[in-house]
Amino acid sequence: MPSYRAPTEDVTFLLHDVFGIEKYGNLPGFSDLSPDMLEAILSEGAKLCEEVLAPVNRSGDLEGCTRHEDGRVTTPKGYKEAYDAYTGGGWVGLSADPEYGGQGLPYTVGAIMNEFASSANMAFSMYPGLTMGAIAALNEHASPEIKRTYLPKMIDGSWSGTMNLTEPHCGTDLGLIKTKAVPQGDGTYKITGTKIFISAGEHDLAENIIHLVLARIEGAPEGVKGISLFVVPKFMPQPDGSLGARNPVSCGSIEHKMGIHGNATCVMNYDGAVGWLVGAEHRGLNAMFVMMNEARLGVAIQGLAQSEVAYQNAVAYAKDRLQGRALTGTKEPAKAADPIIVHPDVRRTLLSIRAFNEAARAFVLWTALKSDVAHRSEDTKARQEADDHLGLMTPVLKGVLTDVGFDNAVKAQQMFGGHGYVEEWGMSQFVRDARIAMIYEGANGIQALDLVGRKLPRDGGRAVMTFFNEVQGFIKANEADEGMKPLLGALGKSLGHLQQATMWFMQNAMAKPDNAGAGSTDYMHLFGLVALGYMWALQVKAAQAKLAEGANGSTERLETKLVLARFFAERMLPETGAQLARITSGADAIMSLPADRF
Repeated sequence: MPSYRAPTEDVTFLLHDVFGIEKYGNLPGFSDLSPDMLEAILSEGAKLCEEVLAPVNRSGDLEGCTRHEDGRVTTPKGYKEAYDAYTGGGWVGLSADPEYGGQGLPYTVGAIMNEFASSANMAFSMYPGLTMGAIAALNEHASPEIKRTYLPKMIDGSWSGTMNLTEPHCGTDLGLIKTKAVPQGDGTYKITGTKIFISAGEHDLAENIIHLVLARIEGAPEGVKGISLFVVPKFMPQPDGSLGARNPVSCGSIEHKMGIHGNATCVMNYDGAVGWLVGAEHRGLNAMFVMMNEARLGVAIQGLAQSEVAYQNAVAYAKDRLQGRALTGTKEPAKAADPIIVHPDVRRTLLSIRAFNEAARAFVLWTALKSDVAHRSEDTKARQEADDHLGLMTPVLKGVLTDVGFDNAVKAQQMFGGHGYVEEWGMSQFVRDARIAMIYEGANGIQALDLVGRKLPRDGGRAVMTFFNEVQGFIKANEADEGMKPLLGALGKSLGHLQQATMWFMQNAMAKPDNAGAGSTDYMHLFGLVALGYMWALQVKAAQAKLAEGANGSTERLETKLVLARFFAERMLPETGAQLARITSGADAIMSLPADRF
């Protein structure tokens, strides 16, 4: 049976020693977050995930969800009890607006809990996770009446939320949406159409399900400019807060998927269902993008989360599994063989996963803090800089963390040899669950195109230049530190590769856009490696400072950080050279073969 332990110590180190969470005390929500309170949240969140969510992860994978003849969907055994424990602890409303019953804590705290829950049980975590995204969209764009009606129940978890974009004929190209909305003259609309791949579209966990649905009002312009957003409840809310009649929205079927079996992925049929407009007519994508961007960060966290839990189980196995003898001589003479952790290639594999995980966690928290600044600061310049960061980094986080997260789950599975291919060890589930994160919320090829085609040139390249200047400034400010020289040298070289790649696009992609498309995925991963390298530089600086102060009982953990950073610099950052070479080779070879020869 796989196990999981939440990395609370690493989170604490990042928040306090690397990013100085105390500096954000002037922002709403942070002023209430004392060190003792943060420790209590991390401790209780870890306990819930380790003791309640993780134990039903494998059983939920085996059992899956069941659709009944009347359209009801039941979730795996133990999910309802886990959901009640999750909502009963107030975890859904952790970062939500206190005006509607939320705790108003920083988004960053919610992101931490998201990682813990996704590692413990990714399929389960999607139910509250989607609700949180819907809460964010409604809070920003809905009318006061809609907020009063829906937010309190969604925040306390008695109602859940979904996101309805995809249709059978369109995924990424939302301009092709056919679901229609007919105004009724009383402020409501009748919604008719079919949506597919709707996570948590129907289930037995919450008493009501609130669907956010993209649809086209009759007579609306073609394309994305004619799309509106509607809130469509499963049951009609009554003025007193009770539930009324069933709305004509139903689950036509559930998908039989490769992974995340415990989450109901539904085909949703809207047969003249009653809905209310969220935001302005024909501006639905603006409102939905709040939920989509939050979801993309959440999916990035899923990539990290599966990499983390797969790593933990691979390490435990590598320390226990006896196979062969160490190349340098027997390490366990009293045993028939040495544990496989003695073998260099096993160590290389495990170190590559862990070096990624700890940098990726820093990358997530760095960006989560920027999100808090963007949404909570009164400083206009600070908000703009934070918003620039979010726009630039969201596709990098989503694409890189899910691509590498899946690769790492496969690497961890490999540590088990044949046992990794056998379901009872649980490693297959991590691989299968991780795979979807590369696809949904914008497939990773689309994320790469978004980065290169939209985010780089946005505002004259302001965001990417800010990033370049920040990393260059850090390298220059610390170049005299002997302990940091090896890492900073490698980081500076990789940053140079990223800058060269960016300039090459500027010179070669305008006249020939295929050059941008051909190099976009390599560029996204090149960017990701530089960002992860910068995260390691920040951690090394903090670790060295803490060791110099006496380490306060954490010497071993901090020294481990230094070794991991060295490994990242020597073994992982050099990949940027190959990525640059691939980018600058252009699109000719890729585009030269006629389609009928594939």
